[in-house]
Amino acid sequence: MKMTSKLFLSVFLVCLVPVMIPVGEAVWLDVPPTGTKCVSEEIQSNVVVLGDYLIISEDHNTLPTISVKVTSPYGNRMHHMENVTHGQFAFTTQESGNYMACFWADAKSHGNKNVSINIDWKTGIAAKDWASIAKKEKIEGVELEIRKLEGAVEAIHENLIYLRGREAEMRTVNEKTNSRVAWYSIMSLGICIGVSGLQVVYLKHYFEKKKLI
Repeated sequence: MKMTSKLFLSVFLVCLVPVMIPVGEAVWLDVPPTGTKCVSEEIQSNVVVLGDYLIISEDHNTLPTISVKVTSPYGNRMHHMENVTHGQFAFTTQESGNYMACFWADAKSHGNKNVSINIDWKTGIAAKDWASIAKKEKIEGVELEIRKLEGAVEAIHENLIYLRGREAEMRTVNEKTNSRVAWYSIMSLGICIGVSGLQVVYLKHYFEKKKLI
């Protein structure tokens, strides 16, 4: 009975991990001759991010070149390369928010054709080098899979805490916005009533001056 429960829990976690955690994503971009294409992902702080990018071209003799810039939510530069055909970036997030990777082509290297780029973006548990961990700690088989599941559970827990914090922030913002809108409506109504009263006083004074009333 205990063995069946453990097996069910393991299967449940394996099914739950892809739903709860955006662990990795492969993206194919077509960068125009003049312009920039960007990809972004919302990531919480203290998360490892790995990215590989590679130009895909039928002509392997003369590959076009691109420039790459990865920035944090507050505009800090995490990675920057120019005139390259492939590359990799790796960093640990210090801020929570949208991290953006932008690509633009070197017009001299490819003329007026679009440049196709394959991007492999990994975060969190997917960015861990499990082969190195297994070799270093001398674990394999079931024990290694259990370690992966433990890492997945921790990542899910951290992600839920992050989402709960974001929900609290959004609720606070909504409450402040509703309060400000209410005060603005009351102030607008007060101004309208005041202006109407001044108009009545002015018209009364005008008609009395002209001896119409």
